[in-house]
Amino acid sequence: MRLEKLLPNLQQLLRDLLASLDTRNLIEPLLRSLAEAGYEEPTPIQAEAIPPLLAGRDVLGCAQTGTGKTAAFALPVLQNLSTRDESGGKVPIRALVLSPTRELAAQIGASFENYGKYLSIRSTVIFGGVGQNPQVRVLNRGVDILVATPGRLLDLINQGYVRLDRVEFFVLDEADRMLDMGFINDLRKILPLLPRKRQNLLFSATMPKSIVNLAGDFLHDPIRVEVQPESSTVDKIDQFVLFVEKANKRALLAQQMAFHDIQMCIVFSRTKHGANRIVQSLEREGITAAAIHGNKSQGARERALNGFRNGGIRALVATDVASRGIDIDGVTHVFNLDLPNEPEVYVHRIGRTGRAGAAGVAISFCDEEEGGYLRDIERLTGRPLQVKDHPFYFEGAVPLPGARGKPRRQGQNRNSARRFRGRSNHGSGGGGGRGRGRGR
Repeated sequence: MRLEKLLPNLQQLLRDLLASLDTRNLIEPLLRSLAEAGYEEPTPIQAEAIPPLLAGRDVLGCAQTGTGKTAAFALPVLQNLSTRDESGGKVPIRALVLSPTRELAAQIGASFENYGKYLSIRSTVIFGGVGQNPQVRVLNRGVDILVATPGRLLDLINQGYVRLDRVEFFVLDEADRMLDMGFINDLRKILPLLPRKRQNLLFSATMPKSIVNLAGDFLHDPIRVEVQPESSTVDKIDQFVLFVEKANKRALLAQQMAFHDIQMCIVFSRTKHGANRIVQSLEREGITAAAIHGNKSQGARERALNGFRNGGIRALVATDVASRGIDIDGVTHVFNLDLPNEPEVYVHRIGRTGRAGAAGVAISFCDEEEGGYLRDIERLTGRPLQVKDHPFYFEGAVPLPGARGKPRRQGQNRNSARRFRGRSNHGSGGGGGRGRGRGR
């Protein structure tokens, strides 16, 4: 009986001991900012990456978005810079963090500000899509840490506003998306401008051969840390596929949102024009929606994201390029209105739900031209997507066994779809499961 009473105290003592071991090498100002932010224990990627980074090693990290990887590199960079104070003259750029998108760069910059608020470390963020003059003014005053997108960074380097010859830490975040978005030539221009002696960090959600080759170009004897296999998906995300004729996808999306009373979801479109059409279609059904993509101004993108966070917008419609950096808790559903033609992109997309241990749902629409993409996704993730019944079910979209790469095109079967009429047609809308005995 006495042992049973002591057990909870012993368990708490053990948790406290483990936490102290995990954070024992972080300095007090960082621990204070983490405590104020509500951090109680490190995530797996932080526990694995922070010690070698503090020790000065190069690190190659594989972790999905939402696993805490920003803190995994921001905390060691802040701590190491704080112990090597520069004195006199203009503060040189001592840490460079490259990000593929404006949204992600802004998010990383905010993390450096929050974690380093009790340190005398200056940081700033530069990206395109906005005027450069305010960014140049901050750079002229001197910053220790620069977070940047490749295009704006090269522009300001070419204009003489940025020098990288004093950089001690170089971080390449979301490296797989950097390559997907065509930034490899920009990276090859930036790398020679960095000092030969520096510490390097590369983080990527997936680790295909192209990333391994890139890492080999500038990482020196790196420690590899990986918290999930590259083909894995978040375990708590329920994943479904809905076979539907291409022409009925937008109507099906409105039907699913109404049937399940979805209040916060992200919808992925392959194209900017397609994203705009999805927003228009949802708004005709009385569903608040906003699009973010490369043609939107930075102000418009920020307004859309703020409206989404605040609950004024139920559906955020995004292209893959614009979606990087969307790190918003409370997203219950992700819809792949268009299946991505690269299966790794699917992993990135669905990681926008099921964050911070919460449950999430990913629903993919597969039309008559996308069967090969579906099979590639299932091969990468190692699991079949559960087939879900719905009013617009289209047998012609079911891929042939062994479909791969370029999807097959099938004949039309328009009689199998029923038009959705507003919110009232919930009849057979919803439910999970395969329905009517359709197998794979």
